[in-house]
Amino acid sequence: MTTSDTDAESESAHAAATVPRPKTIDFNAIRSRDFADPADVTSLVTRVPVRRPSGHTFVRVHPGKDYRFPVDLIEIPEEDETYLIYSNEVAAALDEVRKPCMLYTAINRQGTLFLWPVKLPRGNKKLVAWHTSATEAAEKAMKVWVRINADTNLGAYKITTARGAIPDPEWPNLTFEELLRVAFRDRLVDSLTHPLVRRYLGDT
Repeated sequence: MTTSDTDAESESAHAAATVPRPKTIDFNAIRSRDFADPADVTSLVTRVPVRRPSGHTFVRVHPGKDYRFPVDLIEIPEEDETYLIYSNEVAAALDEVRKPCMLYTAINRQGTLFLWPVKLPRGNKKLVAWHTSATEAAEKAMKVWVRINADTNLGAYKITTARGAIPDPEWPNLTFEELLRVAFRDRLVDSLTHPLVRRYLGDT
């Protein structure tokens, strides 16, 4: 082997040694900004109904203590609307019609999120079976899927638990405060000048 051949091989080996190896590809870094992995998409919650569960579907209740709270509500059946009292002075002005409730965060099998108001006793008034059975159902729904149906003969809700092994629900990544803001976006009664208060007091 000639000296020139040896020099050529040495240069070739040196060049191979100095060529940088390709970096490990970070697929998150190269992903197109116009494509989103479906698994990363969070559904936008634009409406949160305030209602009792339907008697035709099973529901779950969020087990977190931060996802339930005692509130005062005003129900307007003829308008199918529920308002949230947002101040002590309003609560005093509407004392005769306000309804104290425990507001639970719930979801049905279709993934519809809603706030479930369960009435609480007022002052020293006797507990009503409708209210205690609804509370029992909500507490049970924190662990298993339940369905409630009004039983007029019993004077309470009949609670049915699902027989099948239904997977746990996937809860939206929203705080209870955010859920309240969506649910009562236009229905916060925060002053005595609110149209609902003025209508009740006969000012309009």
